[in-house]
Amino acid sequence: EGRDCIIIDDIVDTAGTLTEAAKALTDAGARVVKACCVHPVLSPPAIQRLQESSIEKLVVTDSIPLPPDKQIPKIQVVSSAMLIAATICRVHNEQSVSKLFGDEKGEEKM
Repeated sequence: EGRDCIIIDDIVDTAGTLTEAAKALTDAGARVVKACCVHPVLSPPAIQRLQESSIEKLVVTDSIPLPPDKQIPKIQVVSSAMLIAATICRVHNEQSVSKLFGDEKGEEKM
């Protein structure tokens, strides 16, 4: 109760599960609910569900381009270009990809 909550998902398709989870958190007293996902498929009725939900912000990557009709104020798109480019460089140079995310010793991150 009274907490800020973040829902993390890999793919949001129709947003049914995501918006129901947000509703459960809000019903339990969450102060703010935000969410993020890697792949925003956003098939109908996802946009309507998001607009009507208690989710304040949905942060997504640009792995799937969002057409203008899906670009609503609640959705923020972040680029994955630098991460993909760094991964390609590391693979090409036979370097560790996991170090992009920090290893267990907290070494090297992007």
